[in-house]
Amino acid sequence: MKLRGVLALLLLAQMAAAQDTIRFDKALAVQSGSRYGREAIYTDWLSYQLFHNLLQPAAGTPFSKTGDGDSIVWRTVTADENGRFRVFSRRNFQRSNNPFLNPGAVDRGADYLYITYNAPQQQAALLRIQGSAGLYVNGAPHMGDPYSAGYMHIPVLLKKGRNEIYIRGANVLPELIPVQQALHLHTDDVTAPHIVLNKHNSKLKVALVVSNAGPLPAADLSITSTVQGKALTSTVGAIPGLATRKIFFEVDASAVKQKGNYDCALVLKQGNKTIHSALIILEAVQPNEHYSSTFISGIDGSLQYYATTPQSGNSGENQALFLSVHGAGVEAIGQARAYKPKDWGNLVAATNRRPRGFNWEDWGRLDAMEVLQIAKDKFKPDPSKIYLTGHSMGGHGTWFLGATYPDKWAAIGPAAGYASLKDYGSADGRIPDSARTEVERLLLRSGNQSDVPKLANNYQPLGVYILHGDSDRVVPVTYARQMRKVLGDFHKDFSYYEYPGGEHWFGDQSVDWPPMFDYFKWHQRQPDSLTNTIDFTTSSPGISATHHWATIYQQQYPLQYSRIQLSRNRASASISGATQNVALLQLSLNDFPAGTSINIRLDSTPVLSYTTLSSNDNLYLGKTNSGWAFTKPPVASDKNPLRYGTFKEAFNKRMVFVVGTRGTAEENQTNRNKAIYDAESWYYRGNGAVDIISDTEYQPSRYAGRNIIIYGNADNNNAWKMLLSESPLQVKRNQLTAGDQKWTGDNLATYFVWPQKDPALLVGVIAATGVKGMKAAYANQYFAGGSGFPDFMIFSDQMLKDGAAGVKLAGFFDNHWRLTKDEMAASKD
Repeated sequence: MKLRGVLALLLLAQMAAAQDTIRFDKALAVQSGSRYGREAIYTDWLSYQLFHNLLQPAAGTPFSKTGDGDSIVWRTVTADENGRFRVFSRRNFQRSNNPFLNPGAVDRGADYLYITYNAPQQQAALLRIQGSAGLYVNGAPHMGDPYSAGYMHIPVLLKKGRNEIYIRGANVLPELIPVQQALHLHTDDVTAPHIVLNKHNSKLKVALVVSNAGPLPAADLSITSTVQGKALTSTVGAIPGLATRKIFFEVDASAVKQKGNYDCALVLKQGNKTIHSALIILEAVQPNEHYSSTFISGIDGSLQYYATTPQSGNSGENQALFLSVHGAGVEAIGQARAYKPKDWGNLVAATNRRPRGFNWEDWGRLDAMEVLQIAKDKFKPDPSKIYLTGHSMGGHGTWFLGATYPDKWAAIGPAAGYASLKDYGSADGRIPDSARTEVERLLLRSGNQSDVPKLANNYQPLGVYILHGDSDRVVPVTYARQMRKVLGDFHKDFSYYEYPGGEHWFGDQSVDWPPMFDYFKWHQRQPDSLTNTIDFTTSSPGISATHHWATIYQQQYPLQYSRIQLSRNRASASISGATQNVALLQLSLNDFPAGTSINIRLDSTPVLSYTTLSSNDNLYLGKTNSGWAFTKPPVASDKNPLRYGTFKEAFNKRMVFVVGTRGTAEENQTNRNKAIYDAESWYYRGNGAVDIISDTEYQPSRYAGRNIIIYGNADNNNAWKMLLSESPLQVKRNQLTAGDQKWTGDNLATYFVWPQKDPALLVGVIAATGVKGMKAAYANQYFAGGSGFPDFMIFSDQMLKDGAAGVKLAGFFDNHWRLTKDEMAASKD
């Protein structure tokens, strides 16, 4: 049957719960010129008009003009037989004629689709839109499903009458599913381990999504799982109203004794009332087969997994360990299954939090390090025999992780990889490689860690084996040749092989390449005690600070490259070398006995003499105007490698979203909209889960040991005074100040990071002077892998129209968390 409105809606099928899935057969579309990508700045003329109630979508109605003055108009588009809208061809998009795209900018998602639904009454529903980069439902932002995974279910409360949906994307399948009950278990995105026979299987951890289509939080929840007659009940945390959360629970699979697939029955209860039931399948495997294991991540407290290719034959301690990082769209278990078991070590494959995730940067990097530590604790490998390899996006991950943590590996093996996101775009586009203004230059500096060739000297102590097919059309072999040339200028121990006729994937040998593993066998990581020469570069101590016995504790200029080149002579008890952009250096003197008099000379300054007090002294050296001097460890309130900034770093350590509720109804709703959108994006991009609480629920003692993300301002978020009273950035209704600078109006927003009293913890702040400002902050480019955000960024809603010109101020705090004019950039008004 047909439903009348701006669009005709096609009722397609009955769901299992006697609910109808509604698809759409007509829509309006416009070429919007939106600019999103791997950077802090975004432009979106449609969003600007939406936020200011200026949109009037109708067939033939002008939307904007091209650079040549021609009108860009809304036009009617029709869905195919499956309900999918294919709007514009990327190849035919003339960016040069669009005033809302900078030259060379990524135009991903530059088209918008407009659909409406006339609801006969207020109705809860689940919205699922495959292929969308993002969307607005009655003005509220939501995460899309850009990879068409199909598991993004967005709970919405449809109002009686017309409901408006704007969808960013060029190839989308929108579906609307009215629901009668609020809570649902969704089994299309399960994180589960394998049941490994003859192992401890009585408390396996599994995760899936629960959606709450009701307006109020759902509490007092539990899930009972049953496998082979063994039932186990787990308490589940509260699910916010009109939100989803990926929750984990325990399963008792101890009754499983044979290989195969087993039903796991799930029952969701609220109190004693059964709400929903579902069935998932768990697989049992033999101990010598590839298997997945789950773990609780320290990043957000969610359940993640890694996969293992177990060592063949008799395994024991002091064997090798291989960390393999997968390509875009590849699951970790698929990555592990591409490798045959090795008789000299175990292989583990991390997830990057999702098959595409974060390109092994940011939280992908943290995931890899979590899995590496878990594997080291579990398998107890020989510390000198730890190797890193990966394919495609994982080839980039190998280059990146190898350069970022060079003292963790004996050798690395990038296959079919690209070195830098400045050279190869992937799904979110490229990191820009140039800037036109001081503001853009500072923002790009915030992403310096992604420019891998600038860190290439870090590969010196590593063996490097480069593998690439010479007919690769996905990641052309030119990327391998680029790094061959870079290494050829200084590296004395690397091997390079182009597979003749090899495309991007030429079978499992694309990763499981015997000559590469033979090459690994020849290499061992040198222990700290035998490492007397250090050449190490980092862009941020908060990402990578330590190389063997030296730590760059603080920089002179935040997020610019810092380098140490040190030589140690234990026979003469001396350390000498050169530094660049280092303010505070820590030296570990473990290899010098107590009572040793050590001479230290840095940067050709006068020699410093120090006598060790024990066999494990740590020495701190500070850079002064006259040279280097001994200094005390930094005070807890200063910047340090555990919490150095930038803004993105706050999304870690089991962060809690604290939403301001003390403002007007519209302010409170806008704060909540932003937090829910961030939580949805975090789930989709990072397989994550986050606690969302109101400011009135926040108590420091209850959330001790966790980072906090504030949504709101000093007037409408009750937690502001507890956490941000000493911050030089202050935001209240219609006013924003940064030190002695002040801006007024209701359209200002800021992202910034600030230290908690705990020296390892941070507060991330998403604040605005009014509803217009918070809406301008809706976009969360900080979840794009490799995007650069400084410690603070202040902007107005004009950024949506004018890009960098709408940024008022951006910069870094100094090492004492103070504002300094030397580390700021402002736009010219």
